[in-house]
Amino acid sequence: MKQTRNAMTHAQHMSAPSSKLITIGASTLAVAILLTAFPAHAYVGPGAGLSLLSALWAVLAAILVAVGFVLMWPIRKMMRKRKANRTTAQNSTTESSKHSSS
Repeated sequence: MKQTRNAMTHAQHMSAPSSKLITIGASTLAVAILLTAFPAHAYVGPGAGLSLLSALWAVLAAILVAVGFVLMWPIRKMMRKRKANRTTAQNSTTESSKHSSS
């Protein structure tokens, strides 16, 4: 009798799907549904496209201006230094000419 009971439970166990197979099947089905592309029945008018393009141009212009300022920084610094040296040289020659003529 003991053997019959064990054989029955084993047969019942084999006929019922295991929970692991159900979760694998459900996850496979969910992934297949998510990867399927469905058509979007929507209309995007020209106004939305133009606003997208204008926003893109604004971002690109901002990036280019920022890069331009970073690249121009050393050149502007050099020009200011040259102007300061020139002003100092002119002041020293003006002062020396005033002292020599007095």
